[in-house]
Amino acid sequence: MAFLPRSGDRPPLLYRLPVLGRMARETLEGDEDTPFYALAAVVSLWAIAVFKFGYAGLITGALVMTVTMLLVLIRLTRG
Repeated sequence: MAFLPRSGDRPPLLYRLPVLGRMARETLEGDEDTPFYALAAVVSLWAIAVFKFGYAGLITGALVMTVTMLLVLIRLTRG
């Protein structure tokens, strides 16, 4: 079974996802300006959601950021 990669040769699961994998790889391993472009894209998508869905788009983005910050704080306290 030489055609199957060993577990050490496989890229992380996030990199193997069809659309998100390439974006994650570019953000983490690309040019130094790429994270800023990714941040601008997320803010733009959030603004489009607010314009299209109104208050619901604003609240949904705020709830996603709340969960994200909670996970960041948990990660920081665990070390």
